[in-house]
Amino acid sequence: MPGSRKPLVGIPCCTTQQGLHPFHQVGDKYIMGVVDGADAVPLLIPALGDQLAGEQLLDSLDGLLITGSPSNVEPHHFNGPPSDPGTEHDPRRDATNLPLIRAAVARGLPVLAICRGFQEMNVVFDGSLHQKLHEVGGYQEHREDKALSVDLQYGPAHSVSLEPGGWLASWTGLQTAMVNSLHTQGVDRLGDGLIVEARADDGLVEAFRVADAPAFALAVQWHPEWKVRENPFYQAIFTAFGDACRQRALTRVS
Repeated sequence: MPGSRKPLVGIPCCTTQQGLHPFHQVGDKYIMGVVDGADAVPLLIPALGDQLAGEQLLDSLDGLLITGSPSNVEPHHFNGPPSDPGTEHDPRRDATNLPLIRAAVARGLPVLAICRGFQEMNVVFDGSLHQKLHEVGGYQEHREDKALSVDLQYGPAHSVSLEPGGWLASWTGLQTAMVNSLHTQGVDRLGDGLIVEARADDGLVEAFRVADAPAFALAVQWHPEWKVRENPFYQAIFTAFGDACRQRALTRVS
């Protein structure tokens, strides 16, 4: 029956080199976030750029999850200065995700963007990024301590204030929430038509939604996919995303 069909959520891949061979890959935590948090079916999307046939692909999807990554958006996409030598980039991911996000939001496909995905969505809407927050001044430490265990790296790091009347506040009834923090880049100029959903204590934008999007379009700087079922705040985000994807699935099937 159409009502019992689980929504299909696309997850665009990063590209990596393993030995002599290139790979397309997605972290397990994002896949399981879709499965456990959104109760949806994940579909991995290769980073093929303009070879992807993105519009045809989006016709088959009920939602899009844009993940974090060790790599950064190439700064020419937001008219930023060149990155420092050794900065990790993934131009094939940029070439895939930036147009895919724009097309998905425009057609009313639910989109949840996380960490690098949050930064990509800001760039898509003509925002800009600080490439190294810790060198800007005025911001608290937002990077993880890589000497710690993974559980501690993804543990609560700082609070965020939820905007009154925003989606996050309405879903949870909270004014503040604790989140993890594992990022070097951050919003410099917020993109056009984006509405702040949450800020860190230092004023940094940590979440936003797309004001005029036809459907769910939310980006968060933290990682709500991490052990999503154990964190009611994170689960609320994925529940809302999953519900939007289920609604999209019903519309697409009917």
